[in-house]
Amino acid sequence: MELTPSGHLDGFARDRLPPAAHWPRLLFELPGLAYPERLNCAAELVDATAERFGAARPAFHDGEGGTWSYGELRRHVDRIAHALTGDLGLRPGNRVLLRGPTTPWLAACWLAVVKAGGIAVTVPAQQRAAELAFTAETAACSLALCAADALTELRAAGVPGLAVVPYGGDGPGDLLALARRRTARPFRAADTAADDVALIAFTSGTTGRPKGCVHFHRDVLAAADTFSAHVLRPRPDDVFAGSPQLAFTFGLGGLLVFPLRAGASSVLLDRAGPQQLLAAIGRHRVSVLFTAPTAYKAMTGLLDGGSAADLSSLRRCVSAGENLPDAVWTAWYTRTGLRLINGIGTTELLHIFVAAADADSGPGTTGRPVPGWQAAVLGPDGRPVPDGREGLLAVRGPVGCRYLADPRQTEYVRHGWNITGDRYVREPDGRFRYVSRADDMIISAGYTIAGPQVEEVLLGHPDVVDAAVVGRPDPLRGQIVVAYAVVRDGVPRDAATAAALRSYVRARLDPYKSPRAVVFLDSLPRTATGKLQRHRLRDRRGPEADRARRGPGADPAARGTA
Repeated sequence: MELTPSGHLDGFARDRLPPAAHWPRLLFELPGLAYPERLNCAAELVDATAERFGAARPAFHDGEGGTWSYGELRRHVDRIAHALTGDLGLRPGNRVLLRGPTTPWLAACWLAVVKAGGIAVTVPAQQRAAELAFTAETAACSLALCAADALTELRAAGVPGLAVVPYGGDGPGDLLALARRRTARPFRAADTAADDVALIAFTSGTTGRPKGCVHFHRDVLAAADTFSAHVLRPRPDDVFAGSPQLAFTFGLGGLLVFPLRAGASSVLLDRAGPQQLLAAIGRHRVSVLFTAPTAYKAMTGLLDGGSAADLSSLRRCVSAGENLPDAVWTAWYTRTGLRLINGIGTTELLHIFVAAADADSGPGTTGRPVPGWQAAVLGPDGRPVPDGREGLLAVRGPVGCRYLADPRQTEYVRHGWNITGDRYVREPDGRFRYVSRADDMIISAGYTIAGPQVEEVLLGHPDVVDAAVVGRPDPLRGQIVVAYAVVRDGVPRDAATAAALRSYVRARLDPYKSPRAVVFLDSLPRTATGKLQRHRLRDRRGPEADRARRGPGADPAARGTA
C-alpha cells in the first residue's frame, strides 16, 4: 500500500512500519470513512467540533466541579501546542511520552501533541521506572510531559536524551507556565497526512513483552465513525465517564475521542474505582459509562449491599477489556435494567470491532461485527469454518495491526486478516460467541478444556468474588485444571471450600472440566484496565509456590488444595 506524502519531519515511526505485504486488508466501504489525504485528528476533534456545535458547549469535567467548554479546551490546547513547538522544539513526527492521572490537562496535552504533529505515547500513571524506560526507548521519545506530582519514577528511569517537562506544578519551566506566557492566538494544526502516525499505543503485556501499536490520524477518527457512531450512538448532550486510563485505547476512545467527535462531554477522574464511578454517575448525571466486567461486578455488589447511588441518568454502559461473563451481564441488568454493550477490541485495532447493543445484547454472545468491520472464524488452514464450529477470530476493517518494528507482526496478521488470538464460534444467526483466548486452552488427558468456561461457572457461586482457571503441567495428564479463586470475606480458605467449589463445577460441566486443584488468593493479577494476567498464574512454580508465597504454611491466602 502506497502512503501519502508525510507531513512529518522526523520519519522514525513511518520508517519502522511493517512492510505493506504484512498489513491486513483495510476496508473503507462504510459511508463516512472516506477521509481526505491531509488530516489532523486533533483539529477535527477540537476545532471542527467547536465550530459545529458551538464553543460554549461543555467538553471536560474534572470530577471536582470544574468544567471546560470547547472554546476553553481549544485555547488550552493551542497554547500548549505553541509552547511545545516554540519553547520545547517539538518537530512533526517526534514522539512525546505522556504520563499522569486522567485529568483534563492530560487530555489537553495529548491533543496539543497531536495537533502540533507530534506522536503521542501515553503510558499508565502507575508504570514503574523499568517499564517507562522500555516504552520511551522503544518509541525513541525525545520529550516527556509528566504530571508534576508523578516525576519520581520517570526520572528514575534515566532514559538518555529524554527531556522531562512537568505540567501542573509551580516552577517556571512547568509546561502550563510556558503555555500561559504564549500567545492566545489560534495554533495552526500541523499539515499531517491522514496516514501519518498520531499515536503509538503499547499493549498491556498480558502475553509477554509489550508491543508498540502504530495508529494513524485517520484511525483515531475511524474508531469513532464505526463503533461509536453506529453502535454506541452518542448524543451531544451525553456525559461520558469510565475507569480506563487515556494510556489505554479503550479509555482514549471512550473518554476522549468518542465524546469529542459527538460534541458531548466527558468526566475525567484521576481515581475511578467502582465507588468513585458510582458517585460520579449521580454527581455529573453521567449517561454513557465505559469500564471492565470486574468493575460492573463490583458496582453490582455495592448496589446490592445498599449503595444509594443514583443511576437514573445512565442510558449506555459499555463493557470491554476482557470477556464479559454471563453472570455479570445478568446481575447488572437485573439490578439496573440496563443492557450492557458487550464488546471486543484490541490495542492493535484501536477499539471495539465486534459488539452488541440494545435488544441484540444479552448473555452468551459478544455480538456482531461493528458496521465498517468484517469478522470470521478461521480454521488452521486460514479458511472460515462452518457456523457452530470453534476457531480463531479474524477481523478486518478501516484500522489494521501495524507493530512498530516488531517481528510478531506476521503472527497477528495472516491471510489478510487480523488474528486477535481469541477462540470464537459464529452462531447461525451471525452473532459471535467467545470461547477463550487461544492460549487459555487446557489439554488434560486428551480432553480440551476452555479455562474461561470453568471461570464462568465458578463466578456463579455465591462465595466466589473472582476466579481464574489455567493449566498446570502434569507428568501423567499433560496438564491439570487449576482454579485460582478469591472468595468473599468470612469464607474459609480450606479444603472443604475447595471441595465445594469443585463439586459446584462438576454439577454444571463435564466432570473432566472440574478443577483438580483450587488455590485461594487475596486478589488475581490484573492489568490497569482489568485484564486478567493468566500468564502470571501459569508461570507460578507449581504446588509449592501455590501453597505459600512466603514459606510453608505462612500465607493461608495462597494455600492450594487438591
